[in-house]
Amino acid sequence: MPDLSRRALLAGLALVPVAGCVMSDEPPELQPVDYGTVFDGGRTIPGVLPEELPVSQRRRLVDYDPELDAGRIVIDPDEGALYLTLRGPYALRYSIAVGRDALGYHGETEIFEMEEWPLTQPSVPGMPMAAPAAMPAAPAGTVAADDGPMPAPAGPSYPLGARSLALRSMASATDRGIRIHGTPLSSTGTPSSAGYRMINQEIIDLYSRVTIGTRVSIL
Repeated sequence: MPDLSRRALLAGLALVPVAGCVMSDEPPELQPVDYGTVFDGGRTIPGVLPEELPVSQRRRLVDYDPELDAGRIVIDPDEGALYLTLRGPYALRYSIAVGRDALGYHGETEIFEMEEWPLTQPSVPGMPMAAPAAMPAAPAGTVAADDGPMPAPAGPSYPLGARSLALRSMASATDRGIRIHGTPLSSTGTPSSAGYRMINQEIIDLYSRVTIGTRVSIL
């Protein structure tokens, strides 16, 4: 995907206002942010202590470009931020860590695959694997595969976290292995090489607010 200048990309984000459409400037009502323990799919995600997550890295409602349609994701790698636009001049701001390969990825993409507790095994040839801290032994009576790396088991210490949102270019429908995903860490930490990492509580929240086809603009 060719790189786009920040100015050109932002210019392309604006929508033509609909005649007669009146937008409220009242902020949307949101549930209080909770970084406590989460029980998800039979797994327990540890809570995050306040001292482990600076105020600047916590999810929050912010003023944002009122000309953007609601339900769009805008990723600003330089700022280490992901914005989910809401109605009116508001957005939810999430903190992210940006992987090395994702640093050079810019333009218009869309979510084409959503996974809960995704396997580590990459779906794209050449995509780096996020190796777990320790691989479990094969269960008794089974034989480990010898044709490549074994997928890491999903769980609280799983490298890609509790959720994954796979992105592809809207221009070419190309999947380069770029993902928005979780992490077992209590902060965004060191990201995977080809992704945007969020703590598990944040990726679960974002996952619940988007769908297949959600547009993602990467500045």
